Amino acid sequence: MNNVKTPSDSAQAAADRFALRVASRLSAGTAELPYDISERLRASRMQALAKRRKSPSPVRVAAPVTVSAGGSATLGRGGSEGDGWWSALVSAVPLMALVVGLVMINLAQDESSANDVAEVDAALLTDDLPPEAYSDPGFVQFLKTSAESN
Repeated sequence: MNNVKTPSDSAQAAADRFALRVASRLSAGTAELPYDISERLRASRMQALAKRRKSPSPVRVAAPVTVSAGGSATLGRGGSEGDGWWSALVSAVPLMALVVGLVMINLAQDESSANDVAEVDAALLTDDLPPEAYSDPGFVQFLKTSAESN
């Protein structure tokens, strides 16, 4: 008789306990559901059980689900053997896309402000204005509105 539990046996037992907790929590809320919804859920459960009985290999869960005492479930990254540099790279792709997008937005805004300053400088250099106009706080606004109307 072999009574030594292997790591896969303990993992399977933990998965079974988790499945029982999830099933009991889901079953607790079915009393308030309308009849047609509860019948569809019952039929779906029967189909899932039939599929599980047909599949000989256990299903591997990619991200473990943690249920807290408050009733909320969260997905997490477990330290399974399938994780490696490839999953880290795939996880970094959205972060890199965000950084590239922020850099592009910054470059576009810098170019836009440089174009605005260049327009004001060009208007200052090509116009015959008195020196008092350069110190007027509304002068930049005047140049912008006059450039839009032309």
